[in-house]
Amino acid sequence: MGRIMRNTLSTGVVLLAAMQVVRPARVNPPIDRQQSLEAVLSTDSPALRVIDRSCRDCHSNDTTWPWYSNVAPVSWLIVRDVVKGREELNFSKWGSYRPEQRRKLLKKSCEEVREGEMPLAVYALVHHTTRLTPADVEAVCGLAQMELARSSGP
Repeated sequence: MGRIMRNTLSTGVVLLAAMQVVRPARVNPPIDRQQSLEAVLSTDSPALRVIDRSCRDCHSNDTTWPWYSNVAPVSWLIVRDVVKGREELNFSKWGSYRPEQRRKLLKKSCEEVREGEMPLAVYALVHHTTRLTPADVEAVCGLAQMELARSSGP
């Protein structure tokens, strides 16, 4: 191995080790189960199982942090995605959303799973069980339609 290659490799190892010092906070805020999607909707819809399996890690306060979420720079990306996901939609705080906001979030969720935007492709690539089948998409959209119909009344 040439001197330039050894120096480049050594520099890369030192930089990777130095990156480990910058550790974003991986937090799961407390959950009030009475505010969760399941408690508020109080339904046994198959969509709830789909949401738990495919959406929970980024869109709830009940994230399962994989081992590689401890390794920079991957940890930075994962924490950023979870923080952004929770800001967009947090199923753990469903009860804190206004009814109109809930309807919009469910409608948007349906649109995004129909268009294949959610779950994120890179996430589904690593987490195979989160991939949505056509039946999963229909379950999520069915829940959205059911809630829209319920809120608009007879």
